[in-house]
Amino acid sequence: MARSSQQGSEPPFRVVFGGDPYLNDRMARDLLRKAEQARPDAESIELDASTCDAYAFDEAVSPSLLSDVAIVRVDNLQSADDKLGDAMAAYARQCAADPAHSSIVICRHEGGNKGKRIVDRILGAGAVKVEVPDLKKADAKLNFVYQCFERDGRRVEPLAAQQLVSVLGDKTGELAAMCHQLAFDFDDDPMTLERVNQYLTANPQVTGFMVADRAVEGRTADAIIAMRSAVEQGIEPIALIGALASKLRTLAKASAVRAGVISNAEAKVNPWVLRNATRQLGGWTSAGLARCIRTLAWADEQSKTNGGDPLYALETSIELISRKGQR
Repeated sequence: MARSSQQGSEPPFRVVFGGDPYLNDRMARDLLRKAEQARPDAESIELDASTCDAYAFDEAVSPSLLSDVAIVRVDNLQSADDKLGDAMAAYARQCAADPAHSSIVICRHEGGNKGKRIVDRILGAGAVKVEVPDLKKADAKLNFVYQCFERDGRRVEPLAAQQLVSVLGDKTGELAAMCHQLAFDFDDDPMTLERVNQYLTANPQVTGFMVADRAVEGRTADAIIAMRSAVEQGIEPIALIGALASKLRTLAKASAVRAGVISNAEAKVNPWVLRNATRQLGGWTSAGLARCIRTLAWADEQSKTNGGDPLYALETSIELISRKGQR
């Protein structure tokens, strides 16, 4: 039976390589969705290179009773054995020689050196490498937030984007989901900082940062009220302690940057967050910071020990932070 011709000019064999794990997976899903739109008659097959063999791969890309062509996703390419690598390289050569009559193969590799020799063989045989960016730098995370809103046809204010990165910058999937949910729930265009904060008030990290900010600003009563309200809403004390500790670590880094001990890059903190922390350093001393950090360590222990009193420990920590560590 003759195979249907490939629609479009996309290469049939691609390797999605490295970068942020969430972006790597999303890139693969985007490529697969486009392939399914181009070939609605194709059979979709998922394989895992850590468990499948060369026979399973050859069978997946070959014509079947259901379809003449297939769209094959292969995860964990870094774990492929040599025989599977041979089969994939052979099919990559076939795709390069006759792309119009080949099944589509989308492989995912987590990056790094593991399995790189097999990747090089597949690319050398004619497959196309799709590089995925990482999100290690603050600017990259901000750009990611802007792109998330653009995908939904929306815009976001810089301060709102910075707030999202401050809270969820280390959790790309949650950050993307949050952006999409905001765009779905609200009509604001651009999305504002006020709207973002309104939406995230039930998020433990956001509430924790709010408590920490009020404490650092010396607003003792407001910080304790916010803390008690958060606990009543079901937020665990340990989450609030973590937010307070994160705030103090940022202050310590800002102090080190201002003193010239470390550079902005070595601080590894979002520039906006670092600038804000620098503005809050007035009245703080190294001894005061150290005292607050030790108190939070004690509060952390209280929250994890049977018979401990985490709420009392939290209040004590907040009061000390509000006094900038002064006795």
